[in-house]
Amino acid sequence: MEDVIREDLNSKKTDSPDKSRLAKKYSRTHQILSLAETILFFAVILIFLFSGLSKKAEDFAYTFTSGSYTAMLIFFAVIGIAESVISFPLGFYSDYILEHKYNLSNQTLAGYFLEKLKGLTLGLVIGIPVMLAFFFILKTYGDYWWFAAGLFMFTFSVIIGRLAPTLIMPLFYKFIPLENETLKERILALCNKTGIKIQGVFTFNMSKNTKKANAAFTGIGKSKRIIIGDTLINNFSEKEIESVFAHEMGHYTMKHILKLMTVSTVLTFAGLFLTAKLYESSLGYFGFESISQIAALPLLFLYLSIYGLVTAPVKNIISRKFEREADTFALDTTKDKESFVSAMEKLADQNLSDKTPNKIIEFLFHSHPSIEKRIRFAKNFPL
Repeated sequence: MEDVIREDLNSKKTDSPDKSRLAKKYSRTHQILSLAETILFFAVILIFLFSGLSKKAEDFAYTFTSGSYTAMLIFFAVIGIAESVISFPLGFYSDYILEHKYNLSNQTLAGYFLEKLKGLTLGLVIGIPVMLAFFFILKTYGDYWWFAAGLFMFTFSVIIGRLAPTLIMPLFYKFIPLENETLKERILALCNKTGIKIQGVFTFNMSKNTKKANAAFTGIGKSKRIIIGDTLINNFSEKEIESVFAHEMGHYTMKHILKLMTVSTVLTFAGLFLTAKLYESSLGYFGFESISQIAALPLLFLYLSIYGLVTAPVKNIISRKFEREADTFALDTTKDKESFVSAMEKLADQNLSDKTPNKIIEFLFHSHPSIEKRIRFAKNFPL
């Protein structure tokens, strides 16, 4: 079966119905795997809470130390290792096997594990201080821990937003200033036309891992920049790249990153407040004694995860609105419907995107309008 899929994908004569069928199958498989990973994550936490393993893990941690902060780190190391072992098969199939099955990946097996190792290392470097700070807040601020935690998370997100393009993302990809002089002139002309000043336009070696194409506007303050994958540079015409670039300029002009950070901050404070009340009122049911008891912390993260799951559609609604605004900016700026439409068609083809996803799936999980809606919007856009 996998050989048939690869043959269909590699064939230059693959017709639209075949491509659409494969895209829907790929998308559906991804959705099922993502749902399975989410269920597995919640199942692990619930098992720890209801089986008494959480208290046993706490006791185990205290056999190595009398300090609560060190014990907390040991406790979460135990849970993290257990969850990683249990979830590895699903994650490996989703991230590596499935991508190769549909001929979307350039990643070697060694490359896959190297990227995972770098991600784990970065997660520990960033995550350990964050966990220690969060635990300190729980132990120090009592009933108002949620407000202190919200301030901390806001500050942390600003710092990460500032550092990500210059310090974090280069750990995984090589970024270089755009070298195509003709394309650079087009982009600079577009910037001059709209009066926009950006810190830089960079390409990155997206092709080391995937055949998919993408571009993004990232960073805040002096680290703001537009990044374009080499898979997009190498496979799209200059006019199509100009349309994609204009879309990212739309995000820049309309300050979408700052607006999303504002929305995220409001939702974070609301979520922490609601979670704090629910957490404190349910401690006794599970036999926990205080909000800072180590064994109780999985309960807190369970509530936070549920809140994140419930509010995700709200963020997606706002994100889709911003994407439509960026599309409007691109079309209004370039006055080139044809290149925009052909860019969308190529993105769908290269990324094996489902152009017409189920409406409920799109509403709940998609941060972008469907390709079909974006193309229809462009074709009907008044110039």
